[in-house]
Amino acid sequence: MSPAPKTEAGPGLKAGIEYGPLVLFFAVNFLAPIGPLTRVLVATGVFMAATVVAMIVSKVKLGRISPMLWMSGILVVVFGGLTLYFHDERFIKMKPTIVYAMFSALLFFGLATGRPLIQMVLGNVYPGLTELGWRKLTRNWACFFAFMAVLNEAVWRNSTWDFWVGFKLWGAMPLTIGFAIANIPMLLKHGLNAEAAKVDEPPVE
Repeated sequence: MSPAPKTEAGPGLKAGIEYGPLVLFFAVNFLAPIGPLTRVLVATGVFMAATVVAMIVSKVKLGRISPMLWMSGILVVVFGGLTLYFHDERFIKMKPTIVYAMFSALLFFGLATGRPLIQMVLGNVYPGLTELGWRKLTRNWACFFAFMAVLNEAVWRNSTWDFWVGFKLWGAMPLTIGFAIANIPMLLKHGLNAEAAKVDEPPVE
């Protein structure tokens, strides 16, 4: 018996898997009428549980869990668990730094070995893109993730919990979406089929 074919994610399902855990994290942090430390711990626990649920839904509904979701999910559970165990918000705050740094390192490694790894993740998103286009896109995202790792590290080490959460919502997310849009002119110059392309970007951590 042949395995079931992979299902293409609809916009709603894709958004729920990628951004649902973050939405719940922000909602608990901003709306829960509880003390500061309790709010950190509850928001972190909800984030962990929602991430695991998102991974399960991705596996059940799509037949797969993307490499980025695997990496992010494991780090959410590990660093979230450390936050809950030690009652120390620094662990969950440094998690995005680790994720961004790992993404950047993997993409730079792919460039150095002649394999634009981002093509494996976003190949169906940018149809018609040339080999040079994939290399440039990989380089751009590798540099962006390195920048975001440094930025997150600087923000969480020099701010309060609420400021850092606000940065994730009003800083990291718009920066990531804006950077994805800023790459479109370059992609069009390198063969992107604009009519078939889907607006997409790597997830925000």
